Amino acid sequence: GIALRNCKLGFPIPFSYLPRSFAVFTQSSQNSFAAMKSRKPKDKESRVKIDGAESIKMQNNRKKKNIQRLGGGGLSLEAFANAKSTSNFYNPALIKKQQEFYKNAKYVKKYKRLLKQQSLKHDTSSSINPLEDEIETEDGRIMRRKNKNSKNNSIPSLKELYEKKHEQKEKARIEMEALNQAKKEQREKAEARRKATKEKMFKKTRAGQPVMKYRIEHLLETIQNSTKN
Repeated sequence: GIALRNCKLGFPIPFSYLPRSFAVFTQSSQNSFAAMKSRKPKDKESRVKIDGAESIKMQNNRKKKNIQRLGGGGLSLEAFANAKSTSNFYNPALIKKQQEFYKNAKYVKKYKRLLKQQSLKHDTSSSINPLEDEIETEDGRIMRRKNKNSKNNSIPSLKELYEKKHEQKEKARIEMEALNQAKKEQREKAEARRKATKEKMFKKTRAGQPVMKYRIEHLLETIQNSTKN
């Protein structure tokens, strides 16, 4: 049969009356529509697969960004326990203790080296000067008398070093206190003189005039001091 098509006139028009180009166009559009309809399920499946892969990729990227933003992956229980046991944070008290420990170790090492040097000196001196004196008695026998001064008094002990250092500190403290006391007395005397001079300079007569006697004395004192200097 002949395919018919409605038009604006209100009655069907056969395709034979339409132009050839329009018939070709309608035929090609029908063919393409049929092909698209036949391909639709496959395209839908492929699109679902592509969308699923893209969503997984986006989720992975989002997860990586979150991990980077939060400072890396989470710690295991063992790693967390080891991290808690170590003290990598800044602790001034611990640093001060370590500095004192190293300082004391340095002093002990220096003291031991000093003892070793002095013991070596003592050994060399003892080889030259024997510690025992040989005394010949009436019987012809030789008595050995130990030298009383053979004791090594040159090696100072820790107590002596501490006492010596303490004495030096005490002496320095006393001198500093005496100096501060002298300065304090000088300041007090100067303040008293300043107050007395101020009172004299502000004295006035009954008529309200300043007393010139103290002003003249002050001028004379300043002139004498300038000539002495």
